[in-house]
Amino acid sequence: MRFSNCGHFTVEENIDSSRSALGATAFSVPLDPTDIRRRAKLGTLPNRSRGIGFIVFPCMLLAAGFLQPLRAATSTAHVQTPANAPLPAIPQLVREVREKQYQSDAVRENYTYTSQQTTQDIDTNGQVKRTETVEKRNFFVNSHVIERAVKKNGKLLGDYDQKKEDDRVNKLVEKAKKTQPDQPLEALNTNISRIPEIVIRMLAIMEVRNPRRVDWHNRPTIVFDFQGRKDARVHNLAEDTSRNLKGTIWIDEADRQVAHLDLTFTDDFHLAAGLIASIGRGSSFHFDQAPVNGEAWLPTGGEGAVQAHILIIKTFRQRYYERDYDYKRLHVDSPPPKGAGVVSKK
Repeated sequence: MRFSNCGHFTVEENIDSSRSALGATAFSVPLDPTDIRRRAKLGTLPNRSRGIGFIVFPCMLLAAGFLQPLRAATSTAHVQTPANAPLPAIPQLVREVREKQYQSDAVRENYTYTSQQTTQDIDTNGQVKRTETVEKRNFFVNSHVIERAVKKNGKLLGDYDQKKEDDRVNKLVEKAKKTQPDQPLEALNTNISRIPEIVIRMLAIMEVRNPRRVDWHNRPTIVFDFQGRKDARVHNLAEDTSRNLKGTIWIDEADRQVAHLDLTFTDDFHLAAGLIASIGRGSSFHFDQAPVNGEAWLPTGGEGAVQAHILIIKTFRQRYYERDYDYKRLHVDSPPPKGAGVVSKK
């Protein structure tokens, strides 16, 4: 697979998926100085592929840096942990997860995967009014996720739409090369692959409780609950949003990566005093990721349900489903050094 003007990506290896994408579902973590400098990191999901209502939900979390991976191949080796082993200190565990997230950016740039994203518009009676499905091929540039649409509602894009998409992707790639990894690639950057990273950072101002060890897809996992504190001192929109959230997070004990995440809005959240938009109480989101090829954690799937009010006069109710699969390891071709000769191959 190659993307013109996007660098040269050659697919070397297919990685098959092996498990389902979607799951169900007091400490104070000290704020790290390095973390403070990285609060604005976002993902990249184009608005065109999702309905307006569901865009607002992640955008509220992402626009100021609140909100990278969802269905992947699970490691076949079962990591053994003694059942009576003491739990790690949660503040230290959170710091280790944060560092692992930063370190994994370079590894993820060796991979591409397919993302199928389905959005349903829901009427006041809970019935589906409209369904749209977009299939995309995703890859990473300078830690930014680039999504390239290839199908819409099961049909390949026409020549005109494909040309527009190619031009858009090429521009995003060039912009990603020049944009710091902890800065948004687009004004409203809604790719869900960065959600675990941002939630981990927000735990510094949230109440964390009830840690326990459970098996998650045959791997020891540390699980704990978290909830926003109304009295927390906040410095941006992301931190302000965190005061209206609660959830549960599953952290893989061996790899120190987020395996599963549940988020729910505990109260209505208003953007610009509700004049621009607001997210209704009970809106929820679930996220999964898993190890691929024993070296990278990538998205496996996600789902959400949201009620949003736009410009006071319009209410949107939507459900969103994402399934990620078909992981491929890439070989990035680099130009030969000056003076290098051509070596013939038998």
